[in-house]
Amino acid sequence: MPAFSLDPAQTARCAELRTLAAERLRPLAEKGEPGHVNRPLVTELGRLGLLERLFTSGAVDLCLMRESLAHACTEAETALALQGLGAHPVHAYGTPAQRERWLPGVAEGSTVAAFALSEPGAGSDAAALELRAEPEPAGDGGPVRWRLTGEKCWISNAPEADFYTVFARTTPDAGARGVTAFLVPADRPGLTGTGLDMLSPHPIGALTFDAVPVTADDMLGEPDRGFRVAMGTLNLFRPSVGAFAVGMAQAALDATLAHTAERDAFSGKLKDLQTVAHQVAEMALRTEAARLMVYAAAAAYDEGSRDVPQRAAMAKLLATETAQYVVDKAVQLHGARALRHGHLLEHLYREVRAPRIYEGASEVQRGIIAKELYATMEAGQ
Repeated sequence: MPAFSLDPAQTARCAELRTLAAERLRPLAEKGEPGHVNRPLVTELGRLGLLERLFTSGAVDLCLMRESLAHACTEAETALALQGLGAHPVHAYGTPAQRERWLPGVAEGSTVAAFALSEPGAGSDAAALELRAEPEPAGDGGPVRWRLTGEKCWISNAPEADFYTVFARTTPDAGARGVTAFLVPADRPGLTGTGLDMLSPHPIGALTFDAVPVTADDMLGEPDRGFRVAMGTLNLFRPSVGAFAVGMAQAALDATLAHTAERDAFSGKLKDLQTVAHQVAEMALRTEAARLMVYAAAAAYDEGSRDVPQRAAMAKLLATETAQYVVDKAVQLHGARALRHGHLLEHLYREVRAPRIYEGASEVQRGIIAKELYATMEAGQ
C-alpha cells in the first residue's frame, strides 16, 4: 500500500471542520448536561451535513471528521461517532424499509441511534452474549417472532436513544454463530433503561429487555449472522476511534507547544530545557506515527483489503495508547493548572481513558492482531 498523505482538499476540509467545531459546536456542547444526549448538538451536526456523510463517505473521510472534531470539541466528535455506530448496521445490513424509516432522521439529527452489543458478563468477549431471543409461534402466516430477554450494559446513548441496534442470541451454545442483530425502537414494550454515572462525559447506560417483542421485519442481516454485522461495523469504526484519539493527542500537543514556549522557568522558557524539549518531541513523534497508522487502516478499508481486521486493530490500539501517553505528558508539563476543572487538559484527561476500553479493549486488539498474523502465516504455508 502506498504511503498515506492528505491532499490539499482534505487538508482544507480538516481546517474548516476545526473552525466549525470551535465556533458552532463547542458553544452547544458547553450548554449540554454531562451524561445525557445533547440533542441540540446532534441537530446542529445534522444541519451542517456531517451526519449525512456517515452514509455517503468512506473510512478515510470518517477519520478526517472524527480527528478534526476531536481537536476542537470532543463532545461533537462523540455525538457524531455514536450516530454512526448505532446506525451503520441499518445502513449496511438493513432492508429498504428500515433504511427509509430510520436513516433520514439520523442524518438530520432528529433521531438518536445506539449500538447495543456489550452486556454485564460479555464485554470484550462479544461471542459470549446472553441476551436471549426466544422464538414464538408465527400466527396466521405472519413474520417470525421473538421475545428479547436479558440485559445490555455500557451502551452509549442509552437510555435516551430513539432506537437500538441490538445483538441477541437466537441459537443457544453456538458462540458467535448463534447471534442475530435486530433494530429495536426505544418505545417497544418491555424495554427500559437507566443511565450510568461514568468518568466519560457522554451518555452511557444499561438496558433491560423484559420479553421485548421483535419480528423478522426487525432483523438486520441474516438469522444467526449478527456477529458479522457487529464485526463489520467495528472494522469500520475502530480506525476512526484511533482518529478520535489522534485528535485529542494533537490538541494536547498543541497546548503543550504553546505553554512551554511561553512559560518562564529557570531564567528562560520551558522549551529551552532539554528534558522538556525531548518530551515534546516524543509526543509529536508518537502522535504522527499513530496518525499514519490510522489513515493507512482507513485507506485499506476503503480499498477492500483483506487485512482490514488486523490493520483496524493495530490502528485503534496504537492511537488510543498514544493519546493516553501524550495527554498524560501534557498534564505533567503544564503542572497543577492542568488539573483544574474547566482546563482543556483536565477535560482531555477524562476523555482519553475510555477509548482504550470501548469497541474492544487494548488487550482484545492485541489478540486480534496475533490471530490475524498466525492465520496469514498458516495460509502461506
